[in-house]
Amino acid sequence: MDILYLLVPLSVILVFAIGVIFWWALNHRQFEELDEVGQSIIDDKDA
Repeated sequence: MDILYLLVPLSVILVFAIGVIFWWALNHRQFEELDEVGQSIIDDKDA
């Protein structure tokens, strides 16, 4: 039962860290234009 005093705060910290990383990715436009990048590989404009 004592392990819960360790695991609960660690899980809260982990969820908070994942939320901060996801917020950072959204604000730095990491998820923009995903379709265009994938399509550029198929189009191959260099050839």
